[in-house]
Amino acid sequence: MERVPVKAPFWEALSDADRAFLQRAGRMRSFRPGGEPLTFEGDDSTHVIIILDGWAKVISPTHTGREVVLAVRGPGDLVGEISAMFDSRRTATVRPLVPIRALSVPAVRFKAFLDENPHCWWPLMATVVDRMGELGNRLRVHAGAEGTCRLAHLLVHLAELSLRYTEPGPDGRVAILPPLSQADLGSWVDASRETAARGFGELRERGLVTTAYRRVTVLDLPGLRAFAAKCADA
Repeated sequence: MERVPVKAPFWEALSDADRAFLQRAGRMRSFRPGGEPLTFEGDDSTHVIIILDGWAKVISPTHTGREVVLAVRGPGDLVGEISAMFDSRRTATVRPLVPIRALSVPAVRFKAFLDENPHCWWPLMATVVDRMGELGNRLRVHAGAEGTCRLAHLLVHLAELSLRYTEPGPDGRVAILPPLSQADLGSWVDASRETAARGFGELRERGLVTTAYRRVTVLDLPGLRAFAAKCADA
C-alpha cells in the first residue's frame, strides 16, 4: 500500500509574524478530557481552533450510537477549518485526550488573515491535501485488508505521526503519543473489540508492539511496515 507522508502541521509552517497576527486575532483556550469538546458535530462553525499543546480525537457517532474515531489532531493542527471557511455546520466532534492549550480564532478573522497574507493559503491547502490523502489511504486499506492488517497500517501511521514530535528510543522503539484506548483504535479501523484484541495479540506475539493502558509502543517500525505491506498484498 502506498504510504502517505506525514507533513508538518499548519502552525509550524507559519512565520513568527503570521503566528503573532493570529494570536492577536484570537484568544487562548483550555480543554480537558471529560469536559467541553473543541467542536461538537452539528454546531455552527464560528471559529477555527489551532491546537498548541495536547492531543484530541475526531469522532462521529454511527446510527447505532457507537462512536467511531476518524482521526487525531495534535500540536500545530487546525481543527474545524473547512466548515468555518464555508460557514457550514461542524461535521464531527473533537474531544480532548489530554489537557489541551489552543488558540481560537473567529472564522471571519481567520478569513481576513488569509486575505491579508495570501502565502498562508499554501500551508492551509497542504493540510487539506494531507488529510485527503490520509482518508484515501484509509479507504483503500479498509476495502482490501482484514482487521489485524488494518490495525497494523494504523499503527504505522500513528508511529510516523508521533515521530513528528519525538525521537525514537535507542533501540528504535516508537511510543505512540496520542493516548488512545484499544477500543478507540479498533473503532478507527472498523473492528470489534474482540477483533482488535486478537490483532494486538498477534502483533505482540510477532514482537512488533507492546501495549498498556492507553499506551502502545511500536518495537520494530520497519518490521511493522513490512508486515502491513505484506498482509495488504496477500
